Amino acid sequence: MIQFLLNRELRTERALDPNVTVLNYLREHLGKSGTKEGCASGDCGACTVVVGELDGADGQERIRYRTLNSCLTFVSSLHGKQLITVEDLKHSGQLHSVQQAMVDCHGSQCGFCTPGFVMSLFALQKNRATGGADKAQAHEALAGNLCRCTGYRPILEAAEQACCQQQPDQFDAAEAETIARLKAIAPRETAELNSGDKRCLLPLTVADLADIYTANPQARLLAGGTDLALEVTQFHRELPVMIYVGHITEMKRVERFDDRLEIGAATPLTDCYDALAAEYPDFGELLHRFASLQIRNQGTLGGNIGNASPIGDAPPLLIALGARIVLNKGGERRTLALEDYFLDYKVTARQDAEFIEKIIVPRARPNQTFRAYKVSKRLDDDISAVCAAFNLTVEDGEVKEARIAFGGMAAIPKRAAACEAALLGAAWYPAVIERACEALAKDFTPLTDFRASREYRLLTAQNLLRKYFLEVQSPEVETRVTAYV
Repeated sequence: MIQFLLNRELRTERALDPNVTVLNYLREHLGKSGTKEGCASGDCGACTVVVGELDGADGQERIRYRTLNSCLTFVSSLHGKQLITVEDLKHSGQLHSVQQAMVDCHGSQCGFCTPGFVMSLFALQKNRATGGADKAQAHEALAGNLCRCTGYRPILEAAEQACCQQQPDQFDAAEAETIARLKAIAPRETAELNSGDKRCLLPLTVADLADIYTANPQARLLAGGTDLALEVTQFHRELPVMIYVGHITEMKRVERFDDRLEIGAATPLTDCYDALAAEYPDFGELLHRFASLQIRNQGTLGGNIGNASPIGDAPPLLIALGARIVLNKGGERRTLALEDYFLDYKVTARQDAEFIEKIIVPRARPNQTFRAYKVSKRLDDDISAVCAAFNLTVEDGEVKEARIAFGGMAAIPKRAAACEAALLGAAWYPAVIERACEALAKDFTPLTDFRASREYRLLTAQNLLRKYFLEVQSPEVETRVTAYV
């Protein structure tokens, strides 16, 4: 049985197919058709809903609102939370202020995508303090909502109006009551959603997860679901057994130690941002371009590693930083360098019933220079053609350490061993960089696909190394480099 609030209505589900997405639950089970299906893959944002969760991170109990793509969210993940849809915003015959802003600013064209924009604006307004949202925040909040009528200017104007003229609403008035009700339905033991032939288990601790996974090694682990749900929505497969890890507090922590960060594998990417950006600003910049805010609110760092995609954005960066992962099988743990986790296309070193518990990222050190670059057809909400990460230590004009990794260049995220060897111990000089660029051709034989040709990928990888050199060169080298280029 699972329980959640649909706005202020308590919903209890005992025998629902766990493969049902929130989108289909709303439209087909509840007759709520305001939430639209545009792509069923998390790209367009027409299906955006808002989920409210208890958040006491700063010692004050409040509700944190997050936008999610309902087409990629299984109903089981709503357990203990509040679901808000576009139908819930109008109150006592009056439009919500974000809806009114869309009307006032002529932000709705054909109207199909409008409910998704409205929900993104609602979450933006709710999560902003007084004073409104600047353009960058509005762009980030709306980057995952696509309008085929191309009317973004009035929608951005609606964002400005909604956030600058924010008025208390029915959600503010009911906040104390909603908090109390969310506390009352907070998960206290392993729950299960079972339709007879399909089920989803929802453990609360790492120990419970280890036991349940050992007993059900064929189960699919569900964290954010932004990749797993595609098997249902795009490939029309059924998932007989799932284990949802989103309630395991131990796997959603970000802990700082003197020499490392430890990030729980079920931590949403949004919650990883502050810690990673503080140590490595380029990691933060890339996370801003990681899919959309809806996906970052839902997708997890562990999931981005676990799905073993050769074009995942996080693994090349983590490999370049020397990250390790802690794997857990039945309570027995082992630590593995992330670069050793990936063996072949979609093949990893993970054993049956073994799961990623946490990711260990070394903290930045003096003289270490880290840069990350993502090349894609669109700036936002797009998959990499090439993702590159460079982590070098240069002292007295000589390369002392070099870790370089790429995504999109091979069947797995992979270090550029020949390139690193060409740099190690060499002078930090343009001619050396050119030799290292040539070495990249020994490291990778990229494929041609609809994102890029193999020639484009190789030349891009080489140019990114040149870009890194130009960005981080020492002042005494600058004059020589200018003459060289």
